[in-house]
Amino acid sequence: MMKEEPVIIRTWSARATAAGASDYCDYFAHTLLPELRKLAGFAGATLLSRDVDGEVELTAHTRWETEDAIHAFAGDDITISIVETQARAFLLHFDPTASRRTVLIETR
Repeated sequence: MMKEEPVIIRTWSARATAAGASDYCDYFAHTLLPELRKLAGFAGATLLSRDVDGEVELTAHTRWETEDAIHAFAGDDITISIVETQARAFLLHFDPTASRRTVLIETR
């Protein structure tokens, strides 16, 4: 299905232990997503994981209808990662920046 209106994907990554990744997943599902769903222009999210050198790499992909919607979440500089103190406790380290891309074609 081709997208009629552009969607922006904002991507961020982090590393955690297996236990930390599990805790972060719970945080993402039960704390972060409910807050994101309150924001106009939030269009969904995906949290991915993979094992890398004995750690778990987490990659979050949030979907947004407009760049203004991202600003409502991230503030003036939308390239800076927003990682709350509670979430930081689960992570070994995280990317201090987030990237964004526009979806050109999407299928399901």
